[in-house]
Amino acid sequence: MASVSIYLNFAGNAEEAFNHYAKVFGTEFSNPPMRFKDAPPHPGAPPLPEGDQNKLMHVALPILGGIQIMATDMLESMGQKLVEGNNFTISLNPDTKEEADRLFAELSDGGADAVAPHDEFWGYWGTCKDRFGIRWMFNIMK
Repeated sequence: MASVSIYLNFAGNAEEAFNHYAKVFGTEFSNPPMRFKDAPPHPGAPPLPEGDQNKLMHVALPILGGIQIMATDMLESMGQKLVEGNNFTISLNPDTKEEADRLFAELSDGGADAVAPHDEFWGYWGTCKDRFGIRWMFNIMK
């Protein structure tokens, strides 16, 4: 069956973020997280620095309505650089205002740029950027 996943990049704190998200959504990882040290070395590539070996290469977590979020840590030792931006938002469409309020409260904790869920002409809506730099939107259509 087809599905949609949202892939996120982190600057070395993917594990912290996904442990938080697992708690918020009350779910468990789809598979055990894969670490960079678990991947076979690329021929001719230098070995990863010890500090990067336990970073997450891949993690997946179901959230709401069959949607799954996935992530990796960007490694500067591999020439990767995370640039936090506003090029995506994860839109959550919970069943009740109470659930929207709960999700907002937990995801906005320690974050920034938040608009608490409230009634709009199309429904109940709010948004925030969490403490990991990920933008979330909460929407319940009328």
